[in-house]
Amino acid sequence: MVEDFLKISRKKIPYPIREPLRKYLRQYARERTLPISYSELLDYQESVPLIDPTGKDTLWETAIYPAYACDRIHQGLKKIYAMLKAGGDFKVQEHLFIDRIDYCSFGNTHPFRIKIVNRYNEVYDYFYLKVADASRIYGLELEHLLSPNQLNFLTHDNTLVEEHIAGIPGDVFAAQYLSRPEFNPKRIAKDFVKFNERCLAGLLGDMRAYNFVFVITPDFDDYQFRIRPIDFDQQFYEGNVRMYQPQFFKENNSFVQLALQHFNTQVMQQYQQEERALIVQRMRSERVRLAGLRDALRKDDVAPPEKLEELKNSLAAHYQDPRFLRCACTVDIIELSLKRLIIRRRAA
Repeated sequence: MVEDFLKISRKKIPYPIREPLRKYLRQYARERTLPISYSELLDYQESVPLIDPTGKDTLWETAIYPAYACDRIHQGLKKIYAMLKAGGDFKVQEHLFIDRIDYCSFGNTHPFRIKIVNRYNEVYDYFYLKVADASRIYGLELEHLLSPNQLNFLTHDNTLVEEHIAGIPGDVFAAQYLSRPEFNPKRIAKDFVKFNERCLAGLLGDMRAYNFVFVITPDFDDYQFRIRPIDFDQQFYEGNVRMYQPQFFKENNSFVQLALQHFNTQVMQQYQQEERALIVQRMRSERVRLAGLRDALRKDDVAPPEKLEELKNSLAAHYQDPRFLRCACTVDIIELSLKRLIIRRRAA
């Protein structure tokens, strides 16, 4: 059943990167000195609304910078792209140019989206500069370590740089792709069940349809689907356990109905257990890095105390596991959530 009364905390403040997390990011080459900061991009002269090909307002606006600053900003952004994509080899930037810098005031991190183009073949790519929010960074890192998806990002001071995650937004997929005859609905539903399980285990919240994308891969006899989150602002921030289960958002109702239509309880449990087993495998292979991330989080503050109290009570009731009530901080909650996967797998 899908609930329509879940309320997301829209006024969440960004949490600064503290030294324990900064040390972790330096250790794994996430922290780099950047030539352009997020705050510098805020100094645009004017902006114009960005309209999509159908004439609809995208809620993004294209920033226009004064002539004296434009070349420095563009050169700096090209260097950042080389650092993000080419290991800092600046030779690759010689044939690239910045086509557009868009700003979005909607959302917690108020991102800038950079469109960069290869002048030889006009192939383009995007990347983002955002306010560095520690809770979002924990979400990005957990997704990188525990999911099948690799993520590339950089930080420096108050700036977070993220690569673009390509795919079809979930709301667009539901409206325009879900009923295509060449797509097997069971495969779509299967990945939604697995995605739901990953979000709950890792406590990634607010996964409504427009906060994740579908990646479609043609196979030799069918199409494969993978759902990838693109918004990590609500990483273990909300208190209601249903916030971490995409099945309970009305925006995802079409995917929920697809699963209910094609799967019985036993099949859903099979897919859930498969995903738990994969997460456990990743936990074991990344145990050293996860331990470093855990140690940084133990010294950090990324959610209000009242929400942590609500979350541990909500998880205790959901799992019927009183151990959650004894959790003293965020790291205790996420660690217990992940350890339960190992216990379940042993029991199976």
